[in-house]
Amino acid sequence: MKISIDYAAHQMGVSPSFLRAGLQRGAFPFGTAYKNDNRWSYYIFPAKFQEYIGSACPQGI
Repeated sequence: MKISIDYAAHQMGVSPSFLRAGLQRGAFPFGTAYKNDNRWSYYIFPAKFQEYIGSACPQGI
């Protein structure tokens, strides 16, 4: 199951750009960001995100 930046930001009550910036700085324990050439990629670990927000993520995100 992949969790999108938009979905995660909505669940947290923050903007997608805020979440991206936090992942780039390593501020959140549930995901990572890495740079390929000039483009950033993001990955949110579903179990860690679920634990962080304190609720279950629906299937098929």
